[in-house]
Amino acid sequence: MTVNLRAVPMFSDNYAWILREPISGLVGVVDPGEAGPVADALRAEEGRLDFIFLTHHHADHIGGADELRAAFGAKIVGFKGDEARLPRLDLAVGEGDAVPFGAASLRVIEVPGHTLGHIAYYIEDGHILLPGDTLFSLGCGRLFEGTAEQMFSSFAKFGPLPDDTLVACAHEYTASNAKFALHADPANAALISRAAEISALRAAGLATIPVTMGMERDTNPFLRAQSAEAFGLLRAAKDRF
Repeated sequence: MTVNLRAVPMFSDNYAWILREPISGLVGVVDPGEAGPVADALRAEEGRLDFIFLTHHHADHIGGADELRAAFGAKIVGFKGDEARLPRLDLAVGEGDAVPFGAASLRVIEVPGHTLGHIAYYIEDGHILLPGDTLFSLGCGRLFEGTAEQMFSSFAKFGPLPDDTLVACAHEYTASNAKFALHADPANAALISRAAEISALRAAGLATIPVTMGMERDTNPFLRAQSAEAFGLLRAAKDRF
């Protein structure tokens, strides 16, 4: 793996993700909702931050960006179609753009649904997906601004990604998502096994992510939905669950 990945917990259930490209030494962070935990993690190592990658405008994802830029001189990267709701961008990006990151790069995927200006980042060299609040382990983000049709289309963009892709989503929602997933798909043997694994991880105080895309394809009811209509019915059921 060219890029090293590290979760930084914050708030009650958020993760920011620190990325390190060892050949160049470049360091990035994805969705720093607050600066303190990220700054502490960086200073415990080499004290470097080159890029801040934002997936969408919600405060628990961008709240620490300006402070980290001021402290480390990092460049903020975000969606060019939502600049008015983001911190000032040093690099505005859109669908298909690739942000150079040493020997690797982060490809931008526009994934509206949770918000209309949501993007994800994919690192091909290392097979890492940073989907923000679009895809969660065993779940998906709430449709605050977009439609089920948009989110279903956004999920379809993840279809070509290899099964060994690591999904590094932005919240520790997996245990609660597992309860709904088992309700929606109670006979799924892979899901039953995954739910038991999740219970053991959380009981030990451990994170349930990252998780492979292959596991999500086998167990996530939203990834397994066959139509936008089915996706929408699932999301509505999850909202009431």
